[in-house]
Amino acid sequence: MRRTLLATTLLCAAPAWADTPVLTVYAGDYFTSEWGPGPMIEEGFEATCGCDLQWSTGDLLPRLLLEGERTKADVVIGLTSDVTARARETRLFTTHGQDNSELTLPIDWTDDTFLPFNYGHTAFIYNETTMEAPPASFEALLAMPDDVKIVIQDPRTSISGLALVLWVQAVYGDKADEAWAALAPKILTVTKDWSASYGMFTDGEVDMVLSYTTSPAYHMFAEEDFTKKAAIFPEGHYFMVETVGKIAGTEQPELADAFMEYVLSGDFQSMIPTANWSLPAALPKEQWPEGWAELSLPDKVLFYSEAEAAEIQDQAIETWRAALSQ
Repeated sequence: MRRTLLATTLLCAAPAWADTPVLTVYAGDYFTSEWGPGPMIEEGFEATCGCDLQWSTGDLLPRLLLEGERTKADVVIGLTSDVTARARETRLFTTHGQDNSELTLPIDWTDDTFLPFNYGHTAFIYNETTMEAPPASFEALLAMPDDVKIVIQDPRTSISGLALVLWVQAVYGDKADEAWAALAPKILTVTKDWSASYGMFTDGEVDMVLSYTTSPAYHMFAEEDFTKKAAIFPEGHYFMVETVGKIAGTEQPELADAFMEYVLSGDFQSMIPTANWSLPAALPKEQWPEGWAELSLPDKVLFYSEAEAAEIQDQAIETWRAALSQ
């Protein structure tokens, strides 16, 4: 009897499911991880759209380049400004239709295709209980004893690793090779992605990890651990912007527009600090969660436009590779 009742219920419910429009959003793997912002964003948007938001995760740019116009994405979220030039060349994206004046980024943003939803600064993170004299500048980092061990990410497979080579390039220019030569003896290993690096740091295998200025916030507000700090350098920190873009050929253009609008909403933006552990792109500082305004953030921001990043990244990666292969 119970089996019959269940079957009847499912049959009655099926037409409602079939009528629910689906918005497919491509995102990075972290989005739907245990710590990612995906579930909160999905719940918040579905409460307003009368639709079913379905995440499809993986390496965004390689996937888009492979799929081309056959892509099943309606919206893509998570491309950084360091790779949007190549994404734009696919001609898969259309204008976002949102008001850029609502953004609260520390830089001007006029792009009408890729809409920022959060940002952060690349930084080296350390534990103040185990590292008595953390570097107070990039120069001091390079001058540290070689027995200080650091883990970084591969710029060919990791967006944070790519940001690091651009950071070194922005600080040292044509002397980037000398900077990498000084840093290389301190690099214990290079991991494929950020998660593997950060796991080594939290396991105590290294003294410092390449991450973001907002990484200590997770430890502070989720774990009540105040020992993790970002080393702030006067030379400046590389600035990363994550964006969202609408696919031009989407079969759900109205839902895609609604999602782009939702990205700038207070509901979405207020999730970013404690769901994505980064800084919201359209929320004034006075509306950040309690305690976030006290985070250590750099006074000087270093940034390459997508065109600049596209132009120099191959050489910056080759400089890194050559130094670490010595």
